[in-house]
Amino acid sequence: MDTLAVVLEEPKTVSRRTLALNPMTDKDILVEIAWSGISTGTEKLLWSGAMPAFPGMGYPLVPGYESVGRVVDAGAESRGRIGEWVFVPGANCYVGARALFGGAASHIVLPAARALTVPEALGADAVLMALAATALHAIADGPAPELIVGHGILGRLMARILRARGEESPVVWEADPARRVGDFGYAVIDPAHDERRDYRVIVDASGAADLLDTLIARLARGGEIVLAGFYDRIAFAFPPAFMREARLRVAAEFTPEDLQAVRALVAAGALRLDGLVSHICPATEAADAYPLAFGGGDCLKMVLDWRHA
Repeated sequence: MDTLAVVLEEPKTVSRRTLALNPMTDKDILVEIAWSGISTGTEKLLWSGAMPAFPGMGYPLVPGYESVGRVVDAGAESRGRIGEWVFVPGANCYVGARALFGGAASHIVLPAARALTVPEALGADAVLMALAATALHAIADGPAPELIVGHGILGRLMARILRARGEESPVVWEADPARRVGDFGYAVIDPAHDERRDYRVIVDASGAADLLDTLIARLARGGEIVLAGFYDRIAFAFPPAFMREARLRVAAEFTPEDLQAVRALVAAGALRLDGLVSHICPATEAADAYPLAFGGGDCLKMVLDWRHA
């Protein structure tokens, strides 16, 4: 069958066109997508053309790894999942386009094992499961971070997860005054107003590659910086890092176990996903939605609505 998909034809060129889907196998399901999120990290790099060499990279491509919808058909081994409401972390199921990461389409074929059952009551907020899993993955090992850099969607989910786990509330740096307004249950401050220089663990959720010298200067001896964004190249002055015996850790892609852990936190009522989706745009207007999603300002999270596409 065919699907309607968002296609990045080349950098900064977004189209919405029909693609053929690969046939289902016995282990596959067909999901009718209701909503898909736009990532301001990896998808921004794909859209701008700044994505470094990466397996599967190339245009045209179908982006997206934050989709949610209903299973409407299935192969012989997965018929029992028809009717389930599921989160889809992307798919590689298109004829004539690469899938990096393949979630921005009206219908998606993927192995049943990759689809995570979620409560339908979450609505569009369920697209945040991948970002929440990414946030969890970055802070799962070692001591809890004392400083989170960036109060965008990823930084907010990290802070919420720390509170959900009963950890001490972190300090959050945010340079944009508009993103410091509100009662979050933790301190969100202008970095210029923070004089502390003994943070044991700092997590960068901003994706800004030029911040390392600033962050290293704020570390305690033996402290760790966790890079939770996606970067082209990073560089830093060696002597300050040497004097602090600083450690750098790169947080990789979330795992299926991270998704399961996030679902458990949500089901228990410990982690809330509401209040983070700021914009919902019809999928028919995807060409306008992508640049708006990356413009910062009041657009915290952009979601495409496929229900009437």
